[in-house]
Amino acid sequence: MYPGYAGGDENRVSYKEVCSGTTGHAEVARIEFDDELVSFSQLLEMFWFVHDPTQLNRQGNDIGTQYRSVVFYHDDEQKRLSEAYKQRLTDEKVWEKPIVTEISPAPTFFKAEDYHHNYFENNPQNGYCQAVVRPKVEKFKKVFAEKLQTTSSK
Repeated sequence: MYPGYAGGDENRVSYKEVCSGTTGHAEVARIEFDDELVSFSQLLEMFWFVHDPTQLNRQGNDIGTQYRSVVFYHDDEQKRLSEAYKQRLTDEKVWEKPIVTEISPAPTFFKAEDYHHNYFENNPQNGYCQAVVRPKVEKFKKVFAEKLQTTSSK
């Protein structure tokens, strides 16, 4: 997995510029995966679980278009699965508010600066990591424990 930026002005790609909210990029994670270990559908399940897809241009206290909820797909099958999952969650009324997650073709991906890689692992005492990231990671590990064990043992 690589942290980075996608979906904006290809001439303005740095953390400082993206954080300004003026480049059109979203802060993203590029996930390279082996479909024999984890399917795209399983990744979608995890994606929809770890954030609030009803918040427009925001995740928690982070506000701006760079924090929008987005799935960038790489082929027609990923697009179909993403749209179907979103529709299923909408039909089942999982959230009271409408889902605003964007589903778009994958644009050019730009890796984030080195200090963003493994940020949580490298900065466990950081206030943001303690207050926001750690509870999400713990909840994720608890809910997906079986899947994490299955993929790590292969």
